[in-house]
Amino acid sequence: MARRLLVRAAIKLGWMLLVLWGITVISFWVIHLAPGKPTDMQTSMNPLAGEETRLRLERLYGLDKPLHIQYINWLERIVKLDFGRSMSGDFRPVWDKIKERIPLTVGMNVASLVLTLLIAVPIGVASAYYQGRWFDSISAVFVFIGFAMPGFWLALLMMLYFGIHLQWLPISGLTSLDYHALSPMGKLTDLARHLVMPIFIYTFGSLAGMSRFMRSSMLEVLRQDYILTARAKGLPLRTVIFKHALRNALLPVITILGLSVPGLIGGSVIIESIFALPGLGQLFYGAVMARDYPLIMGNLVLGAVLTLAGNMIADLCYGLADPRIRSTGREA
Repeated sequence: MARRLLVRAAIKLGWMLLVLWGITVISFWVIHLAPGKPTDMQTSMNPLAGEETRLRLERLYGLDKPLHIQYINWLERIVKLDFGRSMSGDFRPVWDKIKERIPLTVGMNVASLVLTLLIAVPIGVASAYYQGRWFDSISAVFVFIGFAMPGFWLALLMMLYFGIHLQWLPISGLTSLDYHALSPMGKLTDLARHLVMPIFIYTFGSLAGMSRFMRSSMLEVLRQDYILTARAKGLPLRTVIFKHALRNALLPVITILGLSVPGLIGGSVIIESIFALPGLGQLFYGAVMARDYPLIMGNLVLGAVLTLAGNMIADLCYGLADPRIRSTGREA
């Protein structure tokens, strides 16, 4: 049995590496299709930089070589976990620039996911149980508002109302100007005040969809024969819902959570740009604008790894939520 599990794990790991390689090939090809090069961005606004300067920069960055040679050189570095150096002026290592931004982006998104689960799951369960009643109707209106309201528009409204009119919350940046002079508790409070609006927008944007998924999944589970049998035997409603129905209803939600992991980077671009937060999303946007190929590829590889890791975590959570999946895996 242990040997079978090792073989399955090796096959799955090999498949993930093959998918990751395919993602890097396509991404490397696509980003070079975009008009402009990092050398053009660096020389076009400099009257002292001519054609010779641009050619020297291309040789320095290795852009004078054929595209497949550039990819092979990049792949040789990435196998050694070397993401290369940025082409956007400072020439710093790509990984150094990425790891500076990871804590903020991941922290905000993890906090948003936790809040979304804590709010969406009870709303979805209650909406399914009170189907067709006033609570279900109110939650449906709330969901439609959440789906229809763009995140950037809500961000601007909150900045206008809470930041400018009421002046309760700061509208940009991660810390205040006097942050270093504050006490430890004051620093924590200042940081929280800067992150309240971004985290609320992250949560509100995903809350509607998550609660609807939970509602539809719960309705399907409540119609199953074993639930009807449990109710007919006289089991308490709380036991039927939270012990028998909820675990099976969580499976689609686990899928959504697994697929939301790569959104840690892509979904942060707009919000971090609006609130001027130094996260991965803003870093990725700046890299695209500067045609910083190593930095773009570093962010894309990180997103691909997060996607594959999210799928693996979802598979593990399936087994925790449904014992039948674990038993099937042992019998395979």
